[in-house]
Amino acid sequence: MPKLDRDGVRLHYEVNGDGPPVLLTHGYSATCRMWDGQVQALKDRYRVITWDMRGHGESDYPDDPAAYSEAATVEDMSAILRACSVDKAVIGGLSLGGYMSLAFNLVHPEIVRALMLFDTGPGFKKNEARAAWNENARARADRLDREGLAALGSSDEVRMSKHRSAKGLAGAARGMLSQADARVINSLEHVAVPTLVLVGSEDKPFIAATDYMARKIPQATRVVIADAGHASNIHQPAAFNEAVGRFLDLHGVGG
Repeated sequence: MPKLDRDGVRLHYEVNGDGPPVLLTHGYSATCRMWDGQVQALKDRYRVITWDMRGHGESDYPDDPAAYSEAATVEDMSAILRACSVDKAVIGGLSLGGYMSLAFNLVHPEIVRALMLFDTGPGFKKNEARAAWNENARARADRLDREGLAALGSSDEVRMSKHRSAKGLAGAARGMLSQADARVINSLEHVAVPTLVLVGSEDKPFIAATDYMARKIPQATRVVIADAGHASNIHQPAAFNEAVGRFLDLHGVGG
């Protein structure tokens, strides 16, 4: 599988299929393996690009804490698209990957053909709420430092993933999972492309965030997947894939 060198940090990515390009970004502590079911469902009509964020999976785990940030992740996504000779793509992601997709659209709107935001949130307007989120992210990092990969737990997307050590995940929690400001949530009203906002019916922490994004994003389509939790694409793959395909067809993205 190809690796992309980004200033000394090698990023693992995979390309499957042919047609309009779709970049999918995984959630925190998962890897591109969480998208295997979507790759199989979409590759006959789309060029599906998946990757491992820095500190995850088969990508590098930099020692420098400054190597982990929202800005670095956004530019990692841009660099992977350039490596694939893609100048415009559907940008999608789950959880942290969804937040990073919104951050990508804020910085590189000219590259975004449509957005797909799965089981995610846009961040926080209030400093107090953001501080509480960041405190939790730091606590996760501290636990990874103490306990290693055993601290990850056994969620469905984590069980599908394989990491070489916990140090990269701790760095990602401190630098990528934590949030610095309200830029992303304040950008929702300015999103200028069709956007699928999807959540599992049992993903209670993210239902309110999904409703908020659906109200604020001008061209939003809201979908709730019944009997699915945070990893809605894994819990109900047929319903998830059908919703994604319907959205892409409706907005003329289909191959």
